[in-house]
Amino acid sequence: MSLLVTLVKKVWCIKRFLILVVTPLVLCPVLLSLPPKEGKCLFVVLLMAFYWCTEALPLAVTAMLPIVLFPFMGILPSSKVCPQFFLDTNFLFLSGLLMAAAIEEWNLHRRIALKVLMLVGVQPARLILGMMMTTAFLSMWLSNTASTAMMLPIANAILKSLFGERPNNKSVKVEAGPVAAPENKLHPVPTELQLLTRTEEKDLPEKMEVSIDVAGEKDAGKERDYQNRVWKAFLISIPYSASIGGTATLTGTAPNLILLGQLKSFFPGCDVVNFGSWFVFAFPLMILFLIIGWLWISLFHGVISFRCKNKKKSEVRLDAEAKAREVISEDYRKLGPTIFAEKAVFFFFCLFAILLFTRDPKFIPGWASLFSPGFTSDAVTGITISIILFFFPSERPSLSWWFDLKAPNTENKPLLSWKKAQETVPWNIILLLGGGFAMAKGCEESGLSVWIGGRLQPLEGLSPALAVLLITILIASFTEFASNTATIIVFLPVLSELAIRLKVNPLYLMIPGTVGCSYAFMLPVSTPPNSIAFSTGHLMVKDMAKTGLLMNLMGVLLLSLAMNTWASSIFGLGTFPDWVDLHLHNATALASALHNVTAGG
Repeated sequence: MSLLVTLVKKVWCIKRFLILVVTPLVLCPVLLSLPPKEGKCLFVVLLMAFYWCTEALPLAVTAMLPIVLFPFMGILPSSKVCPQFFLDTNFLFLSGLLMAAAIEEWNLHRRIALKVLMLVGVQPARLILGMMMTTAFLSMWLSNTASTAMMLPIANAILKSLFGERPNNKSVKVEAGPVAAPENKLHPVPTELQLLTRTEEKDLPEKMEVSIDVAGEKDAGKERDYQNRVWKAFLISIPYSASIGGTATLTGTAPNLILLGQLKSFFPGCDVVNFGSWFVFAFPLMILFLIIGWLWISLFHGVISFRCKNKKKSEVRLDAEAKAREVISEDYRKLGPTIFAEKAVFFFFCLFAILLFTRDPKFIPGWASLFSPGFTSDAVTGITISIILFFFPSERPSLSWWFDLKAPNTENKPLLSWKKAQETVPWNIILLLGGGFAMAKGCEESGLSVWIGGRLQPLEGLSPALAVLLITILIASFTEFASNTATIIVFLPVLSELAIRLKVNPLYLMIPGTVGCSYAFMLPVSTPPNSIAFSTGHLMVKDMAKTGLLMNLMGVLLLSLAMNTWASSIFGLGTFPDWVDLHLHNATALASALHNVTAGG
């Protein structure tokens, strides 16, 4: 028995190596059961999908496999594979990351977060709403992971200022000791329980003292339970709102950009999806989901309730909230007055957003109409602003400096340095995007997309509205266990061909599939924000599963509602567009050419 246990442990230690070696062997029958070129492409797609799901290799390393496998297997030449890693979509994503790096460099995101919290108030339900709104807004421009990592310490410090140190789940003491000030200098205020137990009791009769202790213990238990639920509601709301907020802009999360890139690959004539049109569709959906999600989290965890019936107890809690409000205000004051660099970054951030919205808004001519058609894109706008950040001074230029001989002759620091960009930009995600675009190009050129479409004939009788619902449920469930980026890379080619079989606009299925893969709320491993919140040690898997199950369901239903209402008019989903006919013509010509080559061979 001990020998078997030892053997299992050794196998577990080399599990990644075994996956790397065994997976290609298991997939070999794919090469024999399909036409040569389609079989080879499907082999690579399944191999990458399995490596992504198991993380046998780092995600970015798996994304580079097409550079090696496509040329060697005769699927695509290197001259067509490598450019997919630096499409204009990748540069749009890079520009968003550089803007986020500048915002983080000058602490503008923290000022925004604290200002919002000062405005919403410190009652737990309002604080949760403020946290969710702030996290979602930051996640529209920063990465979901960075937004969560920044907001969780703020939430933790505010909770300590309201309730003191959170008691351990296993052994809870009635009286909490003094709490050490956290790193961000938010000082805790006494808990309501501590304030209640400070009353003078030494002069009371012995019998009365016993009865107060019993009642106090009962109230203490209720208060500890309330505090525990508030802690969980806070910690769980932040990663959820980060995932929701990332869907509102094209640069907010990688799957949105993968959709844009694969649309350009499969349907070059499709020009209805850009930064502005996506925002008009996704921002109302984000707001609606945030409000409903806030209500659900607050009700499920008992944050919204009528607990404070005792007037004295209510006054104590109000006093604690007033002190917490003062703590937040003090932390905001410690940021000091707004400096020139913050104002400059905020200006360029607004300019970045405005130029992206107005480039080609469709309903009116955008500034792109001033240039030759096809010469400008969202990437041009983003990189233009990003380049300015690298030379624009972080201190106000002064004309008197030229005439002041005693002024220090030091070089003015720019808003963003390349060193900061290297440290903060997740370059692995850019490679992951490139891998997805290379995979899509391989599916198109090899004829695999056409072959997949031929296998989807049994689904042709499916109602489009039902198809949207089923697809969103499937992808939202799948992404609970796999990277959302890897998930959408694998599913988008299938969804595009399914839409053609159903005779509907491909966007009608591809958009809900893309947004749905960000709706992963049930497990800690689903998304990096979930993992960060879970790593605090205050949440259990069942906490996330119970809250996240209904969040997933609400997301699916709201997304289905959006696709059948306002998204239909924004993207023209009620018609079968001309750019699909062009794709079908090219696909038919490619299939005919492949058939002739095979027959001639």
